Amino acid sequence: MPVITQITQLEILDWESVLAADAATVGGKAWHLARLKQLGLPVPEGVVIPAGWRPLHDDEAIPPAIPPELSAALQKALATRGWLNQPLAVRSSAAGEDSATASFAGIYRTCLNVCGIEQVQLAVREVWASLSSPTAIAYRQRLNQDASMPGMAVIVMPLLPAIASGIAFTCDPITGRDDRLVIHAQWGLGESLVGGQATGDEYVFAEDLLDDHWVLLHEQIGSKAAKAVARQEGGTTMVATSAAEATGSVLSSDQALALAELLRDAAVALDFTHPFYDLEWVWDGEQFWLTQARSVTARPHYTYPALQTQPTYWTRGNTCEVVPEPLSPIDWCNARRLVNELLTQGYILAGYPLLPGLQRAGLFHGRLYLQLSLLQWEVFDALGVIPKLTNALIGGKQPEITLPPASPGDGFTRLRRAVRYMLRSPGQRRRGQRAVERAMAEGAQWRKESLPEDAAGLRAEILHHFHVARSAVDLFFLQGSGGGSLAMLVEQLDKCFPGEGYALATALLAGGEPSVTACQSYELMALARLWRENKESVEASSHPLHSENPKFQGAFNEFLERYGHRGLYESYFRNPRWREAPEYLLSQLEQLAEVDEAALRARQKAAVTEALARIRSGVPFWKRIFILKLAKAATQECNQREAARSALTALMEPGRHLLLAAGRYLVEQGVLVQEADIFQLMLSEILRVLDSDIPETGVKARVSERNRLFEQWSREAAPDVLVEASRYSRQEWQAHESATTSATASNNSRRYQGIPTGTGLARGKARLLLHPADGYKLQQGDILVASSTDPGWTPLFLRAAGLVVETGGYLSHGAIVAREFAIPAVVNLTGVLAELKDGDMVEVDGMSGGVTLLERNGQ
Repeated sequence: MPVITQITQLEILDWESVLAADAATVGGKAWHLARLKQLGLPVPEGVVIPAGWRPLHDDEAIPPAIPPELSAALQKALATRGWLNQPLAVRSSAAGEDSATASFAGIYRTCLNVCGIEQVQLAVREVWASLSSPTAIAYRQRLNQDASMPGMAVIVMPLLPAIASGIAFTCDPITGRDDRLVIHAQWGLGESLVGGQATGDEYVFAEDLLDDHWVLLHEQIGSKAAKAVARQEGGTTMVATSAAEATGSVLSSDQALALAELLRDAAVALDFTHPFYDLEWVWDGEQFWLTQARSVTARPHYTYPALQTQPTYWTRGNTCEVVPEPLSPIDWCNARRLVNELLTQGYILAGYPLLPGLQRAGLFHGRLYLQLSLLQWEVFDALGVIPKLTNALIGGKQPEITLPPASPGDGFTRLRRAVRYMLRSPGQRRRGQRAVERAMAEGAQWRKESLPEDAAGLRAEILHHFHVARSAVDLFFLQGSGGGSLAMLVEQLDKCFPGEGYALATALLAGGEPSVTACQSYELMALARLWRENKESVEASSHPLHSENPKFQGAFNEFLERYGHRGLYESYFRNPRWREAPEYLLSQLEQLAEVDEAALRARQKAAVTEALARIRSGVPFWKRIFILKLAKAATQECNQREAARSALTALMEPGRHLLLAAGRYLVEQGVLVQEADIFQLMLSEILRVLDSDIPETGVKARVSERNRLFEQWSREAAPDVLVEASRYSRQEWQAHESATTSATASNNSRRYQGIPTGTGLARGKARLLLHPADGYKLQQGDILVASSTDPGWTPLFLRAAGLVVETGGYLSHGAIVAREFAIPAVVNLTGVLAELKDGDMVEVDGMSGGVTLLERNGQ
């Protein structure tokens, strides 16, 4: 948001000056138009009479005259622009108009085809007077607004020679679906459409999730018996349309598609996190113009009937672990689509009738949230998994939806789907495993190819890359459907050993067939030992990859060939991969060389042996076989989940390089200031910029605004759960707070309860780390305490005696790896970083999920 400057004297403002003024002074309509202009959208030139010009003491319906100072300023502004004898539009721009909570659509006055200074002055007075109309007063009262009269600014702009015009919504105004875009079109000016004298044409577009563009889904030819045109003597009039106009489409398919892309770009430019706008447009025979933009203020709640009357819960759940920091636009663009694909492939396999067009991802405070209400309902309605268990898998202590009474046939239907899923999933998993191998090979091949150097080549390659990555449905299945067997295993063990299901499952899964992340860790330990064996030659140089140590250099290069696509917080396009920045790995070698791998293996074996002995002593033979099969399946699913994540990251790596190449190209063209600015654009914007569809000033304005927004988000603390209290307005939110979600100890005790995800018991000094780059602080035997972890943290796990993580659930990366290494671990301890101090002596109980503060540091 630009810095607001105080207008010391009343003046006529142009669009640039509007953005430098207070929003209440220029009103919502002018503010949005000025922003559109700044962001590179086609907006006609215009001037704004600030609200301060209106005589506040005048109680008459229409003030008898405007102040002489305004008359002179207006005369000068029109003459300077050559508008004195040109048809103009004079429009309202009141404080609060076209806002996120109130549109005031049709409430205040608009005067079209106004010619000459006298008519302009009269039109200004009419706009002012509309503030006190009965309709306006009633509307403000309905909104419970202050009884005092709001400020009223006035927009004056040329009247476009409208061959066609209309309104559009960048979401479906009837259903609320955000994957739909609706355009209404009418010949001539839009008055006949807005006033109801004509229905016009309707064009409905569906969002193409693979290529980030729109597809014409439906076209309906409406009644166009009359159209509004400008009268020669001023004002407008209704005239009959010709026979061809009355029966033909206002827009061709190509025109409608071009307009749809422009409208979506406008909405994304204004707010890429919630691009839902009501826009007015005009076609003058050569190009489309935007003449108004307002937020959709009452988007219907599109969801399953069972959730219609319930609050909507949004959770950071496992997303805290994968993407704890704010998302840039390109990351959000990618995540928004991938989340839906990851979370729905299992239901598709089971034959569950998903409600189309639902959005399971949201961006609030810059962070990625999952629609918890949908997650809980779909897995319950599809397969009968209760919300409590869903919460445990994705993050634990969160609100639960209310389940409706079950009908007699519901249980049978869900059982049938579960059977269908179990019968189909082995084949799907085999296809997924082959997809992992293909993705790794494709990523490696892409790295070898030279990058395009021109706009057309970059555009085509970026589009192709995103298309391939978003089509990887077999990988999405492995990544998003990895918790079924694990959930059943915990449930069965808990029935036999109440309260111990998590702990026994964790112990049972220790060791075994290693995941790709575990293999990566074992190889890194071997590299560390090799480095130590050649330490003398390495110390001859400041860098471990010195040419005098070719054995280590060769081994390290082989490691990077297999795992170089990984990195610290690799789910962000903006973060470099280990292949680009291996310094973090190299910094871990000295301490990893001290890790006792034999002791690690013995710990894994002991955990499994103890768990098996317990199961043999307390579980009937027939059920024991079932539990062991579930354990094997759970290990496979978790391993495949990690493999799919690695493969998707491998596909992201060349995408990152393509984006940076596009950034460098646009820097050379003077469009961007630095190549990393490319990450502050959505994919659709990048494609339009490479097509030269967004002017340089507009691109720079978008990037600058988002850089400021990103800095603001980085300073904010995002709540773990958000509750959307209203069905209709996204403005009514509250953070969910509960004693059960906090790590604060009750009754002044020093024990904190979370979710056990790693077996055994460990004591040591708490080492609080905010980023894996701080890993040098972690000493052998310390307890690693972090807000979140991703694969970049894994080398630190090998050195830690125990693990405590604020976020995550049973399927989080940290939980999976902790189980594999048999590390005592507890996750989902919100606020534990604030409770503990660096160096405190703590105990981590991986069996019960408890973390106990034994001794304060220095006490």
